[in-house]
Amino acid sequence: MNLQKIKEVLRHKQLAPLKKLGQNFLIYPETAARIVHLAGVTSEDTILELGVGLGTLTEPLAQKAKHVIGLEIDSGILAWQNSEGNLAENVTLIHQDLLKADFHDLAQQSGGKLKIVANLPYSISNPLLFKLMDHRHDMGWAVLMLQKEVGMRLIAKPGSKEYGIVSVLLSGCAEVSRLLDVGPGQFYPRPKIDSVVVKIQFHPEPSRAAALPVHDVKLLRQVVKGSFQQRRKTLVNALSSAPLLSYSKDQVKMALSETGIDDKVRAENLTVEDYVSICTHLSAL
Repeated sequence: MNLQKIKEVLRHKQLAPLKKLGQNFLIYPETAARIVHLAGVTSEDTILELGVGLGTLTEPLAQKAKHVIGLEIDSGILAWQNSEGNLAENVTLIHQDLLKADFHDLAQQSGGKLKIVANLPYSISNPLLFKLMDHRHDMGWAVLMLQKEVGMRLIAKPGSKEYGIVSVLLSGCAEVSRLLDVGPGQFYPRPKIDSVVVKIQFHPEPSRAAALPVHDVKLLRQVVKGSFQQRRKTLVNALSSAPLLSYSKDQVKMALSETGIDDKVRAENLTVEDYVSICTHLSAL
């Protein structure tokens, strides 16, 4: 569907992009087809598409995949798709807020680990990323169109300015690769920022369990958040004053000493393995 056709559909069906939903429709079918190709979708896959929109990504997904389950929050878009969208027979549409979706149930419906493709509203990127991590046991992979700034955080390494909370936590359960940069001219309405497509490949549980010691996932998240929320402070000062934690400065120093980490280190210089080790020693106090 080209830009002129998209504008006609939106105007005639009174489906103007909703600012509150952060809707920016991908308008280049060639780009959509390339995303599907780079995602590695096969004829054996059931794909969960988050946010169907006008179907620019849905169409090439349906051509490659065995089945596409599409979640769409916009009831107007959904009604149009069901009556006139002409999507393939192997596409099932569900009226659903993706942040409220039951990913475990959807994984069971798909017959295995979830394989997700999404052009996300930028405003919900972080909540969705945490939801994916919360349901990592149900995840195979996710290919996401993100604001470029957010996407670069996902692939950032320790010591870089982009390295942050999501960088650390996601590295504990997945590998992230950069697939494609997408300019603002590829969307309608045109956003003011660049986008990037990334693939998040979740680790099979047994292999990752061997790489990271068993740990308290909730505590890990609290420690990482506490560390980066005051990232200009040394780790000792950040963690001992973190509102979600209740460790004294002496306790934090002791945990760092037992892990062999300098107590003057800052959050951005530690790996997920370092944070897991800190959590292990804090838990023992």
